Amino acid sequence: MKTIKGPAVFLAQFAGSEAPFNSLDGMCKWAADLGYKGIQIPTWESSLIDIEKAADSQTYCDELNGKVNSYGLEITELSTHLQGQLVAVNPAYDTMFDGFAPETVRGNPKARTEWAIDFVKKSGTASRRLGLKSHASFSGALMWHTVYPWPQRPNGLVEMGFKELANRWLPILNHFDEEGVDVCYEIHPGEDLHDGISYERFLEATGNHARANLLYDPSHFVLQQLDYLSFIDIYHERIRAFHVKDAEFNPTGRQGVYGGYADWKDRAGRFRSLGDGQVDFSAIFSKLTKYGLDLWAVMEWECCIKSSEQGAREGAPFIQKHIIEAATRSFDDFAGGDIDEDYLKSVLGI
Repeated sequence: MKTIKGPAVFLAQFAGSEAPFNSLDGMCKWAADLGYKGIQIPTWESSLIDIEKAADSQTYCDELNGKVNSYGLEITELSTHLQGQLVAVNPAYDTMFDGFAPETVRGNPKARTEWAIDFVKKSGTASRRLGLKSHASFSGALMWHTVYPWPQRPNGLVEMGFKELANRWLPILNHFDEEGVDVCYEIHPGEDLHDGISYERFLEATGNHARANLLYDPSHFVLQQLDYLSFIDIYHERIRAFHVKDAEFNPTGRQGVYGGYADWKDRAGRFRSLGDGQVDFSAIFSKLTKYGLDLWAVMEWECCIKSSEQGAREGAPFIQKHIIEAATRSFDDFAGGDIDEDYLKSVLGI
């Protein structure tokens, strides 16, 4: 077994235009002062990392690591959630997702997809230069608008959709394999990879690619009413990243999973600050430790009720409290020892 590393924090929800959230130095000091030991860096925040430089220059990556380490921190993973989303966008969402892309490719879906694939590949190279083994991303979605099949899905649509999704990701996955880095898909509503079955379909379409792995985030499973503990039992060999994020689901006679287009604070399912929701983190940390997973526990903060300042302050001690120091010996080792066949025969009476 291994002791989960942490606490760490995903910087995406905190990065901004004002100090200390507008620079890597500022965010590192902020995170370290709150008790975090790791940071997950969103690659779309140019104030935190320049992916072009990171992909091209080992010196730049060494300096970046040195800066982060000087605050007593480590980089846990890089994230391309936004760029990964753009690898596969159904035309129904073109206008809204264009805002995630550079102006040079907006209004041109083909160019946007090519840009996204290239960017994610460069992030894989940057990850390798930074000494990282895992990378966080989204799969994107070609079929999400058909998730609840009305009108009925045409025969063969799902099979064709996963084939095309795999075709777009295989060059990326192969590149990551060359770099020795895992792509960790966050299983998430709005993505074609939104539960175990959809992940398995994608895995099959990629030929069970060794680098097509998982970012485990129980909050999205609460909102989908999926068993997030059994998910670990089923897929633990593929879990290579971990978001510590809380959520709650309180259905009423008026709304359930879909939320009736309500604002987040008024939905039956909503994200909460750590400890304020329904996720059983004690059971999660126990299972992840039991399976010996080598992970960083990274807080992703999203809450529609509590302030981000309070959520950030409370996150590090919450995670620290749940990290289990993995046992190095069995509590009943006194009954063991070297194998003595004569003694064993006497115990068995043979």
